[in-house]
Amino acid sequence: MRKTFQLRPEGKHPDRHLEAVKHEIRKYIQREKRRDLPKDMDYWAFDCRFGADADSAQAIHVAEITASIDAVVKAEGTQFYIEILARAAKRGPRGERKVVDPSSDGPADGEADAED
Repeated sequence: MRKTFQLRPEGKHPDRHLEAVKHEIRKYIQREKRRDLPKDMDYWAFDCRFGADADSAQAIHVAEITASIDAVVKAEGTQFYIEILARAAKRGPRGERKVVDPSSDGPADGEADAED
């Protein structure tokens, strides 16, 4: 999806239109997540760009889309550009977890140092 949304179209209530825009974006993301994954891939990742127009758009995380839209509305912007591209991705191996023994950190609370 590459689209420029107007925030104040003539003849529409701005708040209702804003919710319709957010709904359209959420619906697009959900539709892309339902697509069949290629073999050996685990999930759909989204590359997102957001800005006032296509030239000034910067990369953002998919979870920041709504907050970015709200920031434009709060700054009384008239439009915004959003680009959402889905790509199949594979999760990497989990890193080994370190188990920290609380008794090895040093003296416990209430114990005095023996090196006086």
